[in-house]
Amino acid sequence: MTVDWDYFISDSGKRWQPSAIRGLFPLEKLPGTVSLLAGKPNAETFPFSSITVSLKPLIPGDEPEQLVVESDALTEGLQYGPTAGLAGVVKWLENLQETRHKRVKDGSWKVSVGSGSQDLINKAFCSLVNPGDSILLETPVYPGTLGLLKQHDVNLMEIPVDDAGLRPDLLEDTLANWSTKYPGKRFPKLLYTIPTGSNPTGCSSPLERRKKILALVRQYNLLLLEDDAYHYLSFDPDNITPTYFELEATEGDGETGRVVRFDSFSKILSSGMRLGFLTAAKPLVDIVDLNTSNTNLQPSSTTQAIVLVLLNKWGLDGFFAHTRRVAAFYKSKRDMFEAIAHKHLDGLATWVTPDSGMFLFLNLNLTKDGSPGDSSELISTTAVQKGVLAVPGVGFLPNGGKSSCVRVSFSLATEEDAELAFARLRECILEARGEL
Repeated sequence: MTVDWDYFISDSGKRWQPSAIRGLFPLEKLPGTVSLLAGKPNAETFPFSSITVSLKPLIPGDEPEQLVVESDALTEGLQYGPTAGLAGVVKWLENLQETRHKRVKDGSWKVSVGSGSQDLINKAFCSLVNPGDSILLETPVYPGTLGLLKQHDVNLMEIPVDDAGLRPDLLEDTLANWSTKYPGKRFPKLLYTIPTGSNPTGCSSPLERRKKILALVRQYNLLLLEDDAYHYLSFDPDNITPTYFELEATEGDGETGRVVRFDSFSKILSSGMRLGFLTAAKPLVDIVDLNTSNTNLQPSSTTQAIVLVLLNKWGLDGFFAHTRRVAAFYKSKRDMFEAIAHKHLDGLATWVTPDSGMFLFLNLNLTKDGSPGDSSELISTTAVQKGVLAVPGVGFLPNGGKSSCVRVSFSLATEEDAELAFARLRECILEARGEL
């Protein structure tokens, strides 16, 4: 079965038209062309002569290395730029995706840069979702995605996760029995999942499970939105599970185009730079780019120019070496944090040991009889009064409800922070159980 993009693209996505100005930008590159096209400010008026950034030394005590953005690269970085990202950045990312995910650059897929991956996730949903649509979401799920989806008139259909991520048996049961389970509701077209170090659970889906889910996506004519912000934070970088974007080219009949992949530089370079990238079939990326060209025009060229100098210095090998260092840093944080959690919370909470990401998702034992508890009031009121902040589990449920879980982050925590936080959280749980 080939992907029918007329079926998947939303009505609003089909209404986007090329910008009267930006739609002509590619013609400026024709040899001999004199462009009077865009109202680009003259670079001579820009007050910057260069941008210099210093890199942290790999070996403590070494002199920091400086990278400079100047001349034509600076002019390009300070000017209006291409909608999908600076050409050098897009090419570098295409090479990254080809190498990392073993996907030949055959023209069927494209990369587009956005103002963080959330920007691109939002635009992808806008390109694919009509009012009344049903969206399949692994649950619990990242609340940022819930926030943007709740602006659409859609049905959020929950597919629970376990310790190994999204459950294919429940996904298959939902799809196979849709008309019985959800009479009158539109059959879904989209499945959203965070397959590596999921936010909030920390779960990662193993290879065989991913293969089963991909097979169901094909069988039931779905698109799979692979939000993989924690891919490069995998704590065992020598044994990273192949991504859905990789698997779709090698599994089954090798049909491609159903996986819509989102990556982020936020966790590995800088969250404030707001750079993410979408990799997907050309028809969808083209619609997303039309959205960008008519709304925020482009991601920041200046930020891209700085990042490109760094990426070109590193090359792919240097980039992978950097991500290994970042992953090792967070693995050390996880080990420290989890050890202190066990010290204070064994018997009072359970959780999955994450193999990627920044979070523990604690299932609190709030009742003596083992009945389900609700962490919302406890975390929002009692814990705050005792001086510890965390996110109640209800915030990760697409349709609300009760949850005994709480998400805690170890990304910034020191040992002292962890000791104080878990000691205070222990008190909260014991109070809820009537044991203090």
